[in-house]
This record gives sequence, structure tokens and C-alpha cells, in this order.
Amino acid sequence: MNIESYQENGYLRIKNFLTDSQVAELHKVLSDFHQLWKGKNPEFYQQQAVNSAYLTSEEFLNSQQRQLLFNCIGSAKLMRLVKHLIPEQACFLNTQLFFDPVNKQQANYWHRDPQYHLSVEQQKAALSALEVIHFRLPVVDERGIELVPGTHKRWDSDEELDVRLEQNNRKNNEALSTGEAIELSAGDLLIFSANMIHRGLYGMDRLAFDILFCQPDASIIEFVRDDCLPSPQMLLGVEDASAFDNTVKIKAESQSRQ
Repeated sequence: MNIESYQENGYLRIKNFLTDSQVAELHKVLSDFHQLWKGKNPEFYQQQAVNSAYLTSEEFLNSQQRQLLFNCIGSAKLMRLVKHLIPEQACFLNTQLFFDPVNKQQANYWHRDPQYHLSVEQQKAALSALEVIHFRLPVVDERGIELVPGTHKRWDSDEELDVRLEQNNRKNNEALSTGEAIELSAGDLLIFSANMIHRGLYGMDRLAFDILFCQPDASIIEFVRDDCLPSPQMLLGVEDASAFDNTVKIKAESQSRQ
């Protein structure tokens, strides 16, 4: 793994990370989840949705399907990469599923993930503080993602800030001169920092499974839903359960102090 490349650019693409059979198994579970999720959220799906979350909960998937996702998240192959990037107590945070909007004219948008819950000054501070990392596994070929390399560590240029926050008559779907498009094929792995400026590229009926890992900070871990974590019995089937174990431990310690 080229850690230096990730540290410099904020992302890393690994081709053919999953085998064809692994892609097929994951595709089936994600498709089942997506159909059930759409059935429960028809208005949101029809109007604007481009992603869903909490795939590992019991709401839509049975035990066997959840176990497959837990096995994928806690595979030795994936966790080796996670531990390279978060060497001290990497924690499981959440899962997301990314898909195309129903409205083909709906525009994508530049953003940093923290902008939806942090002020501008807090966003600046976050660049040198905690990091959340996406591990994206597409199960169909897709246009991928467009990102601005290096922005996981540096603040926006004037152009980037105006577009991202729609200032000075700019729109967040406008092209950025600093953007770099990363195409993805089924079975690839894209690792990227949630802090960096990025946007999804719609089209080709994308279906991408994102696993989010973070550093061991109680202020972030408190948002992990208990029903999204594996049971002790399920953990027995996971090759490397350390990220789940770390999350459970930190949540328990935090709750004991309350």
C-alpha cells in the first residue's frame, strides 16, 4: 500500500480488490437492501436521495446478509489497509450505499462531509484533527468520484470555497479547475478522506458500498448505532473484528462516564 500517496493526495485507488464472486455476493445483498429501503422511503428516494445508510442494522437485512457485510468489513485484507491509515485503535463508524438520483437532471455537488455539521471555522480546524475515511467498494462499473487532491490537509482556494458553499453567485455543481475524476470498476476499492473536497459522478446506475472508519474519539463514536454492530456470536465469524471491538469499547467507556 502506498501510504505516502494517500497522505499527500487524500485518496488511493486499488484495482480489482474484490474477486468476481465476492462482487456478486455483495451485489445481491446491496440490491436487496436497496429495494427494501426504497419501499420504506419512497418520497425521499423520488425527490432527491443519492445515498442511504445503516446497512448493517436489522431493519432490512436478515442475519445471514448482515454477516456477509460484517465479514466484508472485518476481512483481514481490508483491515490491513485500515490499520495502515489509522494505526491506533481504528474504529468502525457506519456504512452507506450510493446510487443515482431518480431525476436524471439532478446535479451533483462539491462538498466536504463535515460541512453538514460543522461551522466554517470548525471545518478548518478538522483538517488537522480527527479524520474519517471512506472505503468505497462499487459492485457495478461507474463513473466514480471527482475530488480535489490534497484538500484533506489544506483549506479551500477562493474558487473552491465559493463553489462549495455557493458564494458570490457560484453554484456547488460547477466545474472546479482543481478537480480530478476517478473512474471505478466493479470490485475496485477507493479509499478517500471525508475531509477532502469531492463529489459523486452520477450515471451508469451506480451502486457503491461505503464503509467508514475513524479514529478512537468518543465524540464521533457516540453516533454509532448499537443495532448496526455485530452480536458477539457474529463477531466469531469475522477475520479481524478489531474495528468493531474498538467501537464497542469506546462506546461503553463513554456511557459509563455519563
